[in-house]
Amino acid sequence: MANQRKQDEASFEIDKWLDEEDPFGLDEDIEIVLFKCLDCNGTDEVPEYIIGEFSVDKNNEEDVELHCPHCNGTMVRARNIPSD
Repeated sequence: MANQRKQDEASFEIDKWLDEEDPFGLDEDIEIVLFKCLDCNGTDEVPEYIIGEFSVDKNNEEDVELHCPHCNGTMVRARNIPSD
């Protein structure tokens, strides 16, 4: 009987959580960062959370570099490129 009560309470908590407006955070705004290729000058918009995953092993001074989807070159944040 005690186990059934615990299961009912847990089920109630889960139902209450799922009834919230956005329990999984799907409606949150996604921060976008513009990257520019050093080779072909192509640009790509990259979500901030992706950049965060690539910066785990980097020091604060090191910039994240990504592969260009256009030419497979090196992409860096657009703000880091000197203006032409």
